Amino acid sequence: MSLAGFASPWWLLLLAVLGALVVGYLLAQRSRRRRVLRFANLAMLDRVMPRRRGWLRHAPVALLGVAMVLLVSLSMQATDIEPNRLVAAQDAAKRFVQQMTPGINLGLVAFSGTATTLVMPTTDRTAMIQAVDALKLSEATATGDGLHAAMNAIDSFGKMLSGPTGPAPARIVLMSDGKQTIPQDGENSPNGSFTRAREAKDANIPISTIAFGTQHGTVEIDGKQEPVPADIPAMQEIAKLSGGEYYEAASAPELRRVYDTLSEQIGYETKHTDASKPWLILGTLTALIAAGWSLLIGQRLP
Repeated sequence: MSLAGFASPWWLLLLAVLGALVVGYLLAQRSRRRRVLRFANLAMLDRVMPRRRGWLRHAPVALLGVAMVLLVSLSMQATDIEPNRLVAAQDAAKRFVQQMTPGINLGLVAFSGTATTLVMPTTDRTAMIQAVDALKLSEATATGDGLHAAMNAIDSFGKMLSGPTGPAPARIVLMSDGKQTIPQDGENSPNGSFTRAREAKDANIPISTIAFGTQHGTVEIDGKQEPVPADIPAMQEIAKLSGGEYYEAASAPELRRVYDTLSEQIGYETKHTDASKPWLILGTLTALIAAGWSLLIGQRLP
């Protein structure tokens, strides 16, 4: 018998107490029978004694034993941004990669003026972390192209894994700290982020969006400070159109918490939790039934 999975396996020694009680009960029954046979007139005893209930008279003790086993078992059963937005985003993304369930494939798409698939979906966490570390800043934000590249990567990978039930489930996590600038004719243009979000919805690929940054962030371009507030309305709409969820992160700790939430939703983990409550209830009820049965058939506890 393996003791693996028990929080306190030494409590199993209490089962020896149960064994001792069973032995004591059997000896008491044997001794009682001997005393009756020694001092009673057998002919008279047969006429005045009520009919014996056979195994029923032993049932209360048996149930009490079962109750004790259950109660002993329950005792053993048994998770603007410094230093800058890029570094904070890289740290949170690497934490997300490291915490993700090992068997889940992750890919990485970077987008500025254009979109590039840096890592195709893979379980190689080292490759992902190296790619995140290699991210560089660039002008412009082609959000729609980034989503399109992500869906293409998912489609290509899914064709290799698809079975009788169709492609494996997938999700896109879109983090952006600014407004879409390419294409310039808006999010609803053919290559715009809203159009791509609708395509993701049709492909059953929800997009979890993260609006990263504050509303007073700025960057220096050609010697001028240009405002780069997080585009909250656009990120909310992308999530809504695709059937995904929207998150905000105005600091590095908030971004880490968002990624922690996504990690729990996308992956899974095995936890050892207390499973004693149902056993406690069952053991207590069994003990009460045993006591009631004993009083019913013998007007006394065994």
